Amino acid sequence: MTVPSGALRFNSDSGKLEYYNGEAWWQIDSFSPTSATGGARGVLATGNPSTSTINYITISTTGNAIYFGDLTAARRNLESFSSSTRGVFGGGRGGPFPFVPYSSVVDYITISSTGNAINFGDTLSSGRRSPFGLSNAVRGVFGGGEVPGGASTNVIEYTTISSLSLFQDFGNLQTAQRYLGDCSSSTRGLISSCGPAFERIDYITISTLGNSATFGNLTQSRLDAVGLSNATRGVFGSGLSSPTNVNTIDYVTIAALGNAVDFGDLSTAKQGLSACASSIRGVFGGGYTTPADLNTIEYITIMSTGNAVDFGDLTVTSYEGDGLSNGHGGL
Repeated sequence: MTVPSGALRFNSDSGKLEYYNGEAWWQIDSFSPTSATGGARGVLATGNPSTSTINYITISTTGNAIYFGDLTAARRNLESFSSSTRGVFGGGRGGPFPFVPYSSVVDYITISSTGNAINFGDTLSSGRRSPFGLSNAVRGVFGGGEVPGGASTNVIEYTTISSLSLFQDFGNLQTAQRYLGDCSSSTRGLISSCGPAFERIDYITISTLGNSATFGNLTQSRLDAVGLSNATRGVFGSGLSSPTNVNTIDYVTIAALGNAVDFGDLSTAKQGLSACASSIRGVFGGGYTTPADLNTIEYITIMSTGNAVDFGDLTVTSYEGDGLSNGHGGL
């Protein structure tokens, strides 16, 4: 019997899958995109007007964050998204002097390395701060936020992460919003509204264009919640429910529309956190609770419920920064 080219077999001696190239059997090697770093890496841009510090952690471990490099300019109220290789940070407010209240600057990093961020360009359609940012493996999406003049916007725009291209129109949020939380699977992006009157969660289909639609509601109205996810479950934590911060953590099943369910609590009530995730673990860093910015990091196991547990510390305090990873739910 002639073996056709491209045939597959399992070699019980080696325990490997093999294919036939027309002349010989060749072993198929498997590779995980996170294996090069020893596990999914989380990168946290510390929101601090006096420093542009970027930290990183290995999400599967615990311990203090390590210095990664610096953004092209110190700023807070920025947002981010990532593929398995590239992280992108955009918007915000901050230095260098003269102070930039609404930045349209976009920076990028290579997640598996360390080093300073590289300027992507002034590629957002306008300066903005406190937008949302989410992605699948190909497309990154920014939307909402505060724009020059102090008003909120409902504009959503997108780019192809690998191309360093200008952002293009995606659609609109149902309501002009700022201080938004976000998370994603490979198909769907979720955006939490800001309070005190809103607890709504919107969703978009990342690979298509169009306006957001209603997904469900958080367990309580708040602004400045932060989101993270694996491919199945989205988690929203912290925020400001005027006049006090909250320690609430909620979760949803991303593929199913519906209201959020209580997950547990953060160690303390706070707002303005950064977050990142692997397929197993979600990590929250920094934030603000009266009277100071924080450098603490804590984590949860995404597919369970329960209170957050201490992870370690950032190298500097951080408020209104943002985080990304090479192992989040959109990949």
